[in-house]
Amino acid sequence: MSDFLSYLASFFSYNPEKPLLFTQIHFWVFFLLVFAGFSFIVTRKWKLTARNAYLFAVSLLFYFKTSGLFVLLLVFSTLLGWLLGIGMDRSYSQPRRKALMITGVTVNLGVLGYFKYAYFFTDIFNATFGTDLHIVTKILLPVGISFFTFQNISYIVDVYKRRIPHVSNILDFGFYTSFFPQLVAGPILRADQFVPQLYKPFFLGRRQFGIAVFWILNGLVKKLVLSDYLAVNFVDRVFDNPALYTPFENFSALLLYSLQVYADFSGYTDIAIGVAMLMGFYLPKNFNSPYKATNPTDFWRRWHMSLSRWLRDYLYIPLGGNRTSGVTSYTILAVILLIAAFRLHNLAFTLAVVAIIITVALLWFFRPANRRTLGTNVNNMDTMLLGGLWHGSSFNFITWGGLNGIGILIYKWWHRQGWIEQLIALGLATALLHLLRAIVGGPLLAMLHVGFLIALIFFTLLALLPQGGRGIRKAQHVWSVALTFVFISFTRLFFRSGSNLDPAEANEQAWQTASMMVTQIGSHWNLAQIPDILGHYWIPFLIFLIGMVIHWLPERFKRRYRLAFASLPLWAIGILTVATVILVYQFVTADLQPFIYFQF
Repeated sequence: MSDFLSYLASFFSYNPEKPLLFTQIHFWVFFLLVFAGFSFIVTRKWKLTARNAYLFAVSLLFYFKTSGLFVLLLVFSTLLGWLLGIGMDRSYSQPRRKALMITGVTVNLGVLGYFKYAYFFTDIFNATFGTDLHIVTKILLPVGISFFTFQNISYIVDVYKRRIPHVSNILDFGFYTSFFPQLVAGPILRADQFVPQLYKPFFLGRRQFGIAVFWILNGLVKKLVLSDYLAVNFVDRVFDNPALYTPFENFSALLLYSLQVYADFSGYTDIAIGVAMLMGFYLPKNFNSPYKATNPTDFWRRWHMSLSRWLRDYLYIPLGGNRTSGVTSYTILAVILLIAAFRLHNLAFTLAVVAIIITVALLWFFRPANRRTLGTNVNNMDTMLLGGLWHGSSFNFITWGGLNGIGILIYKWWHRQGWIEQLIALGLATALLHLLRAIVGGPLLAMLHVGFLIALIFFTLLALLPQGGRGIRKAQHVWSVALTFVFISFTRLFFRSGSNLDPAEANEQAWQTASMMVTQIGSHWNLAQIPDILGHYWIPFLIFLIGMVIHWLPERFKRRYRLAFASLPLWAIGILTVATVILVYQFVTADLQPFIYFQF
């Protein structure tokens, strides 16, 4: 009995070393107890507020188990959003409504900025002006603060724009802001999508139950078999010391990390969707086979879709979208670039920033007919740069976001050109890189030169073949998918290099790691070593191959086997569930890897 009481005491206490992770047995014990209480409530057909109040309470407990007293921050954010929603809907004065909306957005961003970016901006200020200011001495980052902050902003803006009415009951609203399956790592709940579900009675059909179990198992397989195994047995080793590994191993680590981070994040989302579905709630789809994307724009329509849509609707469109751009758009771009130039103390980068700002200014003044296109491009870059900063308070995340923005702009320009202009552009770029490589040297120029040379040869061959054939279109599609995957993987060099570090160390160490990996990849390739490397790491490479093949399967095929699983008898689902769990836990490492997106 004393052992049981001790377990209960530890279960309801906060231990920073043991947060409730979907991959731990403690979470499933927690969910079993929560679901038992939930089932008792919904079978009694009490008012929906009782169900929502219960889930609000257990969600606060879940967050306390994950972040300790930072649960008070979640409570404050919830109370603020609830009061502002009521205030806006009860006010007949448009200026007062707008003032309340601005207050809500400002306070939410202020809280997020303090906890997530105070150290970052203090470091920038000290480095720029040579001061020793200390606003914060230790970085304190509440788990999931970016997610529940964005959800509150979504609610405040949607109520202000009268897309939804305010939620009058604090218990209902608290449930919206704190729903535990998605609380700490998304997907981001949009108020206009989820608030209506607060008032729908519980329903879980036979097929929905099967689909929910499938998503949970699918997420566990992604996380433990794909993500954690690739991380521990290959990716982390290379990133920890790139100089010890060959160019092929460094290049492979980038590609394998792309699968790792996808399996990690989408695995969490799958489990969250399944757990929510068991309780009758539907979370938004967050991934749509992103590595089937044929260009960077397509990739961001498929990757972390809840964040991409949030940034589109609450940042890109308010900035002007593809219609126009104002002073704010150009100011954001200039400020981010200038801060980066001052902080990095790199002459070449500073000159490049000055050149970009002057070029944008000249285009705006002397090409008024193209201001709309220029403004759209600036809005795109602002969105990607701020999206990168959302992921982490260091320049490696801004660099990652900026590279994705550049990729989107280059693709849009490329898409507008005919094949003759494309060949000319590729030829000129290849010649320029060849010249720079001969004069300046360096592994980065060597990589780019080889890449552009391969692209030039490929597009030349395509141009010589008859256009319009199915084989040509298929080759172009495969090329586009492969090129997009490699490009996205290379941008993640900056994402991964700093994502496992304290923000206070991320800038310097991330750039060192990135520079070392670029140097290794751009150095001489000994092709004779590749068979030995594949033989030594055959399991990680096989898992990577299987994972990518499954990822590239047609969506209709995946839907069929999901429905086939959901249609099985309950006893068969039970057997498959037990077998899958036993199989999955054969891959569990000594220390369970935390979900990557917990830190964001």
